[in-house]
Amino acid sequence: MDSRTILAELPRLRRYARAMVGDRAVADDLVQDTLERGWLRLAQWRPGSDLRAWLFGIMHNLRVDQLRCQGPNTQPLGEAESEAPMRATQSDRLEVNDLAAALARLPEEQRAVLLLVALEEMSYEQIASTLGIPLGTVMSRLSRGRERLRLMLDGHHPVAHLRVVR
Repeated sequence: MDSRTILAELPRLRRYARAMVGDRAVADDLVQDTLERGWLRLAQWRPGSDLRAWLFGIMHNLRVDQLRCQGPNTQPLGEAESEAPMRATQSDRLEVNDLAAALARLPEEQRAVLLLVALEEMSYEQIASTLGIPLGTVMSRLSRGRERLRLMLDGHHPVAHLRVVR
C-alpha cells in the first residue's frame, strides 16, 4: 500500500471529523493525527480488510482520548459562527442549526454510530468493526440515537430513565 491509497480516504475522514466535532480546525487536527497514526502503524493493517473502517477506528479512538483529556466544552462569547451551505429560505437555516444542536447534545457513542450510518453510509458490520463493538450494540445505539434525535427535534427534552439496581 502507498500513501495515495490512504490519501484517497481524506475527504471521508474530513467529513466525518467535521460532523463529529463541529469545529473545522479541530476536525482538521483530528484528521491529521489520524493519518499520522495510520501511517506509523501501517504494518498493523491487514491487507484485504477495509482501509476506511481501519482509519475510522483510529479516528474514533483518538477522539475518545481527546474527550477523556479535555475539560468542559466551553466556547468564548462573540466567536464568529462558521457559515454552513444553505438554501434561500431562513427556515432551512434554522432547521440545520436545530439539527446541529441536537446532534451535539447526543451522547458521543450514539452520535458516532448515527454519523457513520447517515453521513458515511457504512454498514452495521463496518461500524461494529470500526468502533470495536458488537453488532447488536451498533443497532441499539443507532435506534436510541435516532429516537433521542427525533424527540429533541420535536421540541421534547428526553430524560434518561435510570433505575437503582441493588
